[in-house]
Amino acid sequence: MPPSKPTIGILTGGGDCPGLNAVIRAAVKSALKLGYDCVGFLKGYEGLVDPVAYMPLDLTNTANILLQGGTILGSTNKGRFSALVGEGARVQIDPTLLAAAGETVRQLGISGLICIGGDGSLAIAQQLHEHGIPVVGVPKTIDNDLGCTAFTFGFDSAVACATDALDRLHTTAASHERIMVLEVMGRHAGWIALHAGIAGGGDVILIPEIPWTFEHVCQKVLDRECEGKRFTLIVVAEGARLPDGGLVHDGGGTGKDDVGAGATERRQVRLGGIGEIVANEVAKRLGREVRALVLGHLQRGGTPTAFDRVLATQFGAHSVRLVHEGRFGQMVCYRPPDIASVAIAQAITTPAAIDPGHAAVQAARALGIGFGDGVDSSPFA
Repeated sequence: MPPSKPTIGILTGGGDCPGLNAVIRAAVKSALKLGYDCVGFLKGYEGLVDPVAYMPLDLTNTANILLQGGTILGSTNKGRFSALVGEGARVQIDPTLLAAAGETVRQLGISGLICIGGDGSLAIAQQLHEHGIPVVGVPKTIDNDLGCTAFTFGFDSAVACATDALDRLHTTAASHERIMVLEVMGRHAGWIALHAGIAGGGDVILIPEIPWTFEHVCQKVLDRECEGKRFTLIVVAEGARLPDGGLVHDGGGTGKDDVGAGATERRQVRLGGIGEIVANEVAKRLGREVRALVLGHLQRGGTPTAFDRVLATQFGAHSVRLVHEGRFGQMVCYRPPDIASVAIAQAITTPAAIDPGHAAVQAARALGIGFGDGVDSSPFA
């Protein structure tokens, strides 16, 4: 039996990150004030279909989760609802799954379904919307690579984690006169590497958007030594392509793309290992001791920063507003200083890559930070 009151459903899809619980909390508190009941579907979109899994959400079970990392609803980036297989490559969800999800929404009397996720999860939300399911999107990704929003929550927390790591590496690198390579997340966009590299005093930043060579990376190290600086911090995004254009897959393999090789594989290959390759190559070319560190999933865990808590709270409250106003197929977005909305379809087809002329890149170059491309002059000259 459908509930007597209008109900809002909430789910979290894709990889976890700090701030998901803050969105859930804000959405529930806002919805209850407007007279809605709330339910949360478990393990992302999987909870929508057999076996349907959900829990009621109220002020009691969402209390004190503002500062809690992860998601109380659970999440997954695998399974039957897998729509993203590579950069810009998506597949259609099985129509029978979409129909089953729609039936669940109808039976539970859900007035609107708030889907919290990155480009892959929101690509699924768009397909649900096209199937007639009342969907609203909330942008989440630590990579900050989702279009139409200045920032996604989770990004600031990931940058804070990477910056703290660089702060710690800086002291040991200086003490032992070593070259340190820090590999951070960033599949198709280097926002974490760029921001953390600047905030943590990095000397070289390698990102997917700017082609680089080992020669230029090594030259930067030598230039620093000529200035009397016997240590170097190199920050590299996991998705930074090698000079030959290849991506480094987890385990050391390389390839020209990141789509599963098998025809039936509906997944992205896992990136990782470029930090070790950079470290080994620089050590070989310069005859220096080089250490590599992969920050990995530490960037996804822990307490959200104050910025992410505020942004996630605004996203949660305004997503309920979109449901209440019947503005389905929309995603909340941050356009400083306002929270606005945009069509989900537009957001998932407009990736937020770094423009090589971005103000942060210009500032980094002005300070002498290298991007492995041999451009050493100040952009302000």
